[in-house]
Amino acid sequence: MKLSPNFTLSEFTTSQTATRKGIDNTPSGTIIDNLRTLVNGLETIRALLGYPIFISSGYRCIQLNKAIGGSLTSDHVYGYAADFTCNKFGTPEQITKAIIASKIKFDQLIYEGTWVHISFNPKMRQQALRAIFTKGKTTYVAFP
Repeated sequence: MKLSPNFTLSEFTTSQTATRKGIDNTPSGTIIDNLRTLVNGLETIRALLGYPIFISSGYRCIQLNKAIGGSLTSDHVYGYAADFTCNKFGTPEQITKAIIASKIKFDQLIYEGTWVHISFNPKMRQQALRAIFTKGKTTYVAFP
């Protein structure tokens, strides 16, 4: 199912962890509507970067989110968030900087080291963060 000209539903629901653990990661109609909001935002990012982006994580049902140790308040659970890269454009840090400079409206943007997390939750807080990984714990500070 195409969600937009450049994105399909399966890009946001396919999960190796879900497959391995037998978790059904099929979104409800409400979640699909939220994914359309996400995809509209990602289309603007794709246009900004000028290259296709690779989605490494999108929608995660609650069971899947727990299985991977995701945050209990993650926008991934609601279909508003995705983790992605765009190697043809540059590093995740360069992508994060480009999005901030572009004035694209988002809720949360996190430079995660090897990928970028973005949320288009309707709150639209323009929260830009950097993840810091220390001894198995992740903390977040303002970007840069």
